[in-house]
Amino acid sequence: MIEIPSDLNPDLVPLAFLLGTWEGAGVSDFPGAEKCNFGQSVTFSHDGRDFLEYTSHSWVLDNEGNKVRPLESESGYWRIDKNRQVEIVMVRDQGIVEIWYGELADQKPQIDLATDAVARTAASGPYTGGKRLYGYVKSDLMWVGEKATPEVPLRPYMSAHLKKVVTPEEVAEMARNLPDMPDDGIAFFK
Repeated sequence: MIEIPSDLNPDLVPLAFLLGTWEGAGVSDFPGAEKCNFGQSVTFSHDGRDFLEYTSHSWVLDNEGNKVRPLESESGYWRIDKNRQVEIVMVRDQGIVEIWYGELADQKPQIDLATDAVARTAASGPYTGGKRLYGYVKSDLMWVGEKATPEVPLRPYMSAHLKKVVTPEEVAEMARNLPDMPDDGIAFFK
């Protein structure tokens, strides 16, 4: 279920499905880089202004699903206009700054994005641009990213399946809103 906070800027209502902290796992595979499974934590938050704040941290996972080392981090700001056009300013830990533009699909929580501008530091690796697709599917957040370098044409390189994290405060609120349960608890499920 998608909830719209009362203090959310009205311009951001179409992006409300992104709000919260999401965690899960995915796969990273790009020529010249180590192929691996990764864990990820993504947070979309707001402070009442006309943008969502975005942070993402990912880490390499071993075969048992344990954290091995950081993979990549990024942060940025997401906006949407009246025509459902999305714009993002993003900074990555590899020394890359990107401007992304895209569109929120009509009648479904899905966003298609492509880079419009890329700036790199001298220490960053080769990168010329990318595409991303984010979707809210059966209460989960899923995404796939594509990237290109001067040597490798645009191709998928990362994807993940994330589940919303519930805070202790949200659990308490859910508990307050539960219907009265019968003494034995079993009748509740009949």
